[in-house]
Amino acid sequence: MANHGVASIGECMLELSGGSQTGDWKLGYAGDTFNTLWALRALTPDETPADYVSAFGDDPFSQQQIAFFRQHDIGTAASPVIPGARPGLYAITLDGAERSFTYWRSDAAARRLADDTNALAKSLENRQLIYFSGITLAVLSEAGRSILVNALKQARVGGSLIAFDPNYRPRLWPSPDAARGAIAKALEVTDIALPTFPDEAELFGDATPADTARRLAEAGIGEIAVKNGDKSTLLLFEGKTAEIPVEPVSNPVDTTGAGDSFNGGYLAARLADDTPDGAAGRAHRVAAACIKVHGALAPFEVLRKAFGR
Repeated sequence: MANHGVASIGECMLELSGGSQTGDWKLGYAGDTFNTLWALRALTPDETPADYVSAFGDDPFSQQQIAFFRQHDIGTAASPVIPGARPGLYAITLDGAERSFTYWRSDAAARRLADDTNALAKSLENRQLIYFSGITLAVLSEAGRSILVNALKQARVGGSLIAFDPNYRPRLWPSPDAARGAIAKALEVTDIALPTFPDEAELFGDATPADTARRLAEAGIGEIAVKNGDKSTLLLFEGKTAEIPVEPVSNPVDTTGAGDSFNGGYLAARLADDTPDGAAGRAHRVAAACIKVHGALAPFEVLRKAFGR
């Protein structure tokens, strides 16, 4: 069994938040796969290596971003630093607890994370768990997506567990057909699927979470957790289904990153040998804790308390 910790692949952007309330923007770092790795870092043993696999610029903001990772015991493995490149940027505006986003990411360094095939393979070598998402796929070129899927295939042959959240974002894709084709290829190398039902309904026309679970099972996925907002998560594992209720939150502050935190909590629990239903229950508590704070990255101690670590 591969055992060199966990790796998450994708784009971590600069995050501007808080301006809609105060007029004073706060700079942070976030992105769907980084948010999940953040939770994994908080919830796995301290000695477990955790790396964010991407590509970075050599500008001051990229240097600060990498330093932020290191401050929280998150490495970057063999991720390349590209001269002249820079990170993507997004701003969050809030209406109550609901958020909307404005992005500047078309020339982000992360779009080139698969350019160096040797570095990518080295970053994924001998991992216990590798996580990626549909957004990871969307920011890459078609050739880059093929390189990534091939690297994941090799890592899986080497014993790594591969987890994938399709996380469909229409604006990132040239067409729904392009997204469906790329996701189908990704599912071929996936062990654990963590989709969100409204995304799957939009892209694939699924009428119910059970339809999503059934379709993914037919694609060969052995473990599936279909998230559905404030409704129960539907699990399918070893041919059996179960519905795991969501942890209620009476006064939500910010829903940013809730699904990503669920994914991190679920995967951390599974790495700790929890059953899928036990893992989903702990993941709901982690997501509920995330919703009670501002921003996508809840403090480690908040996540750990919810998880029971």
